[in-house]
Parts: sequence; structure tokens; C-alpha cells
Amino acid sequence: MTGFERIEGGELACDGVDLGGVGERFGTPLFVYSRRAIEEAWRAYESAFAGVPHRICYAVKANGNGAILRVLAALGAGADIVSGGEMLAALRAGFPPEHIVFAGVGKTNEELSLGLERGIGEFNAESEEEITRLGEAAVGRGVVARVSLRVNPDIDPQTHPYISTGLREAKFGVPIARAPEILRRSRGRPGIRIVGLQCHLGSQITDLAPLAAGARDLAGLSRRLLAEGFPLETIDLGGGLGVDYENGGGADPGTLARQILPEIEGLPLTLVLEPGRSLVAGAGVLLTRVLYVKANGDRRFVVVDAGMNDLLRPALYGAFHRVEPVRPRGRDLVEADVVGPVCETGDFLARGRRMERPEPGDLIAVRDTGAYGFAMSSRYNMRPRAAEVMVEEGAARLVRRRETFEDLIRTET
Repeated sequence: MTGFERIEGGELACDGVDLGGVGERFGTPLFVYSRRAIEEAWRAYESAFAGVPHRICYAVKANGNGAILRVLAALGAGADIVSGGEMLAALRAGFPPEHIVFAGVGKTNEELSLGLERGIGEFNAESEEEITRLGEAAVGRGVVARVSLRVNPDIDPQTHPYISTGLREAKFGVPIARAPEILRRSRGRPGIRIVGLQCHLGSQITDLAPLAAGARDLAGLSRRLLAEGFPLETIDLGGGLGVDYENGGGADPGTLARQILPEIEGLPLTLVLEPGRSLVAGAGVLLTRVLYVKANGDRRFVVVDAGMNDLLRPALYGAFHRVEPVRPRGRDLVEADVVGPVCETGDFLARGRRMERPEPGDLIAVRDTGAYGFAMSSRYNMRPRAAEVMVEEGAARLVRRRETFEDLIRTET
């Protein structure tokens, strides 16, 4: 078995390991990851794009746990990072620095210097000023920075507005119409080598037509620049492939390849992709324990020990995650809101869900939380962050211990 399926007796399992036992052993709230599912998702990308020169750079922001990073680094992945912390985490996990792409709209001078010091392979610059600063830092170190310019093609990815990054009003990149003039001015700048173009339309994209349109626009500009003599090496189409949170699965890399490869056909460039969610979302669940079941008027509330501090997506985006019992009891179905213990009305994991009637002590699995789960968690209400477990080789292994109160106050002076 790979991923999360029900085994004999109906219990939900991860790669054949029963989650009930995992929850009892490590406590809740608890994130559980399937190593096999991550490896299979990676191989699907490698297979889909095997026919062209390519590099798959995992978006560390989706889930930066060191165990997950080491799995992907060992498979040959590159890394897409957006901060100095993610850079150090990727290097610590074994990603070769030349296979790391440094993105992000607000890189500090310290982060630019750190990237140059560590030999980061490519900087995705988001403004002309950033190229200027990077060039100055590179000259000071006696090195040359490899730069791709992030362009904004003003394409609506048809996703949540908070995670749409390719529209005209977004803070990311430069307008695609201005890119040629910026690159011509940057071309002869000391310390800078222009090696490619990059765009990233957004996250959780399920209609792939916008991704094809982005590839078409970026390929067209790349051809113009190549004709002008720019020594381009890469075309970076970012990430964004979505997940079907309601039914499981989602668009696969093969479908993505059929959409974008025709648009870049004939370009003598290496294709760079930066998937995150599509590699790890389905490889994780959040286990949480039912504390109370109560009714306020006509509404039934299932109060669990995981809250918005553990999984922010429902409160922030109104995101949907499947919730289901780890050990079904054959009880009648009820409609309920699954809510956490945090002092916010927006602290919910699911609303108006039809589910088997829960009772205190039941273990519930929140599905598809391998991406933007722990990575977006906080210590709000002074709640220690959850533990994380990876299932590999038929056993569950703790890969991040649960925080304690001492951890919460460790940095106070």
C-alpha cells in the first residue's frame, strides 16, 4: 500500500501502518507523512518531463521538514527557496547549491550575500533594483550571480485571490512588457549573468489553461531575447499544480506536461519547474482527538485538540479538507462543524460536514495536509506546535518532536 488507505477492519493506515496506533504512540495533534507517496509523486514529475532537459525544484515553503527535504534531495530534486532560512535548510538536507533557485520578492542584502557565499545556482530577481543590489554584492565578493528575471504576464490563474501571483496588481515580478528593457540595461552590469526568465502564476491551480498561456508568453519572450544574443539557459515556469481536496488526487504531472511542452517546443533551454503542493499535500494527514461534542441551538460542534494554529488553511482561505474517523464505529451520520480550541470564531477545520457521529476520545484524520500544514502553523494562544512523523519501511518514525512550554519561552530575554 502507498499513501493513506483503509486496511482490514476499516482502519485508516499510512503505507499499511495503522494510524490509530500511531496516534496512541505519539499523541495529538500530529502530522503523519508517507515517504512512499512523496517518492511516487516525484517520480511522476520525472517521468512526465523525461523527454526534455529539465530540473524539478521542490518548493520548500510547502513543507520544510528536514526528513522530507532529505528524501527529495536524495531523489535528485533541486530546491525552490524564498528565504535565508529555507536556503540553510535545503543545504543542510543535501541539495546541491547549484540546484537551488532563490525566489522571493523581498530578499534582504544579508540573504543575497548569503546566497552568493553559498554558491546558490540561480537568483529569481523580482525587480531591477534587486538586480542592481545583487550585482554590487557579487562584485564585492569577486563572483558572478546567475539571474533569472521573474515576469508578471497578467494571467488570471482562477484560484484564491490570496494565492494568485501573476496578475497585474500582484507584488511579484515585473510586467512582462517591461522585461526586455530591464534585461538590456542589466545585461552588461558587473557581477550579473542573465540566464533565464521565470514566472509563477499562483498556487492551487486546477484549470491548467492559464499555465499553458504563461508558458506561451514566457517562451515567446525567451525566443526574442535569444535572437538578441542573450545567453539564456533556462525557462522557469514555477509551480502551482493544484490538488483536489474534496475527492483526493488532482491534475497529474502528465497532464501538465501535455499542456506546457508544446508551448516551449524547440527552445534550446532547460525547463525548470517548482512544484510544492502537488508533491507533498496528499502525502500527509493531521491526526486530532475529539475533546467534546456540544450543541448550540441547531448547530453541532465537534471540538478537537487541533486548531487554526495547527492548520491555518480553512480559517485563512476557507479551504476544504476531508475529515474522517480513523477507526469507524458504524454510528449514524450527523452534520457538524469540526472546530478547534483557539479563541477565534474562525478556528475551524470543517463546517457543515456530514460525518459519522463522533464521541470524545475518537481520533479524526484531516486529509491532504502535507503541504501548508505545519509550514503555516503558529504558537497562537501559546499552544506548542504539533509533532511530525514519517512512515517509512513499515514503521512510523518521529521526525519532529512536539514543542513544550520551555520551547515557547526559550528566546525570551
